[in-house]
This record gives sequence, C-alpha cells and structure tokens, in this order.
Amino acid sequence: MRPARLRLGVRAAAAALAAALAAGCGATTTRLIRVPEPTTTGVQAKTPQAGQKLGFPAVATKNTTRVSGADPVADAAGVALAVYPSSGAGTHPAAVTLAPTDSWQGALAASVLMAAPVRAPILLSGSEALPSATADAVKVLAPAGSGATAGAQVLRVGDVPAPAGLKSTSISGTGPFALAAAIDRFISAAAGQPSPDVVVASADDPAYAMPAAGWAAESGNPVLFVSKSRVPPATRQALLSHQRPHIYALGPPSVISNAVLGQLAAYGPVKRVGAVGAAANSVAFAAYRDPPCVSGQACVHVPGSFGWALRSPGHGYTLIDARRPLDAAAAAPLSASGSFGPELVIDNASTLSPAVLNYFLDYATPGYTQEGPTAAVYNHGWVIGDQSAISIPVQAEVDSLLEAIPQR
Repeated sequence: MRPARLRLGVRAAAAALAAALAAGCGATTTRLIRVPEPTTTGVQAKTPQAGQKLGFPAVATKNTTRVSGADPVADAAGVALAVYPSSGAGTHPAAVTLAPTDSWQGALAASVLMAAPVRAPILLSGSEALPSATADAVKVLAPAGSGATAGAQVLRVGDVPAPAGLKSTSISGTGPFALAAAIDRFISAAAGQPSPDVVVASADDPAYAMPAAGWAAESGNPVLFVSKSRVPPATRQALLSHQRPHIYALGPPSVISNAVLGQLAAYGPVKRVGAVGAAANSVAFAAYRDPPCVSGQACVHVPGSFGWALRSPGHGYTLIDARRPLDAAAAAPLSASGSFGPELVIDNASTLSPAVLNYFLDYATPGYTQEGPTAAVYNHGWVIGDQSAISIPVQAEVDSLLEAIPQR
C-alpha cells in the first residue's frame, strides 16, 4: 500500500484538477483544451469552448474513455461497436445478444454470452420494437452466426423482438431465476460442459450484483440468483447440473444471508466475496482470488483460480453507476476484451467513492524508476454513461489516479 502522505497528495492533486474543471467551465463546458481558429487579421480568435466541441475531456482523457450514453441502451450499442468496430474483415461478431430492459437480472446473466465460445456482445431492448440505437447497432455489427450458436446470429434473451432478416434463437424463462438458469444451460451446451465455478448474486439488490456481469463475460462463469433468504428451485436445479461447482456468493450477509449460504452448501463448496456498500463490494470482488494470494508474492490470476486478483497496476477498469444496473450488462464486453478488467461501481455521480479511490491508490497507480515512464505499465479506465451517471470531475480524478508517477 502507498503511505498516507502520498495518498493525500494524489487526492489533493486530483481535487485541484476537478476544481479547475469546475471553475473554468461550470457544469458542462471546459477550457482544458483550446484549439484556436485560423484568422487573417493577425488577432487570434477566442474559442473558449473548442475543447468541448471536440468532445474533450468528457469523451476521453489520456487515461480514460467515456461511452456517453444517456441510458444503458445507448451505452450497450456504443460498447458493442467499440469492441467490434465492424469496419473490415474479422471485426464483426459472430452473434449478438439481445437482453431485456425489463429484467436487469436477465441482462446481467446474459453477460456470460460474451465469453468463449459464443463471444456475443450485449444489446438491450424492451418487448416491443427494437430501440433505434439497438437496431442501428445490429445493422452495423452484421453478425454472421457460428457453430457455437448453431448458426444463430441473434441470441434473444427473455421477451425481446427478433430483428428482421437474421436467424435468431430464443433463451427464455419465467421470472429472473428461471431466465438466468436458461442462460446457464445455453452457455454450458455451447461450451460442451458446465463451468466448474458459479457466481451467485442477489436478485433483490442490483448494485451488489452488478460486478458479476464483467466477470461472467471474461470467465464464462454463469450468474445465478438467490433472494436474501432462500435459494429458488430454478437456481437449485441449475447448481445440480454443474455437479458440485465452486460457488461464490457476491455480497455481504445483509444482501445474501448466512442461511442462504448454508442452503447453497448442499450443491457445492461455498465462499462469500463482498463488502458492505456497493462500491466497496465491487472493490472486494476486483481484488479477490481463490485460492488466496500468497503473502509477499505477486497476486495474479492463475489457471484454476477464481477472481480478478487485481492488486497491481497495469490493467483496465470499467466504472459504472450503481443506479443503472443495466449498464453492468452493457459494459460487460469491455471486461472480456481490450485491456480487460473488473467493473467498479460508483455510488455517487459527483464524488469518487472512497472505496474505489483507495483501491486505485493502493493497487492501481503505476510507478516508474530511473528507467523512465516508457518502462512503466499503464492503466486504462472506461467510464460508462453520460455526465449524469459519472461526472467529468470524477473522470478527471480517475485519470489522475491511473497516471504513471515517479517511484518514491
């Protein structure tokens, strides 16, 4: 961990940057980047909002990129096209997943369909006509189908419409527990065997369940749901099909009770991952590994282990708003591609959650020695949603925290 003095210094620098942003631009404009317009009079034209017109710093900073959707439907379309640009050979997905906007549990569980061998990014829709952002994304992505999906180009999860002109298959279930179990059966069939690890999340507290989406997309471990006090029959049956998997319950006892862990133990060994508070819970999941990391050795994910085990710099991170659970599904493909990395939950749009701040300070800020910054490792942060979800000052603070600094 970094000493308190350095921690405060980085926080102060980030706060100063955020204050400069606020002072220079109010809530929505910025003077960070100025691009002077050409002039023939010898007097430079003033363009105080040129940076904003170019989209900076909201769209990107040196260490962050924002998918600036006004809602999760738009975010999902943006993420899908970032992961699959679909502008040349080899850049289209084999299939896309249409997940329901009326079931955040179904959408989160559908994130596992981004894992191998399916590799289908998530798009979102209600039960009526496809939203324009989703319809447009489907056209650009132009999925071709694959053997893993039996030729299907669209995987319809729950009550969503079928895009015209494309072969689709339906994954359905009555209620969130049965729908998650149906998704689990589909990915197990596509992979040829059930996963040895299963994540169990709360069907009642979405902010605590959100981090499971990114892990499912990267690992192929399914997400099943329980209530605070019981394991429903659909989840029990799904666990039986995995033949005593390792079960990881995501969240503190206030979300998934110890009694439920006792019920889950009938189906396989159970361990709890989590902490009180949505942001702290996501941080605990990001740092977790089973088997535990050995003291004094680098903590990394190794074959056969479970968890991100991210306790060192040089990784990707995705920031999502606790109030928008569908954003966890929308952003899940970023955890399974590019710079990879966990989803971290932000529980206040205007202030970086202390748990996330301290996680970055303890584990994420890269340092470099006399060899110089070109020999350092680098981080990247994805910011999901518009400024009402995560503000520019928070994005600026994260950018500062992810920057490589001289080693002390």
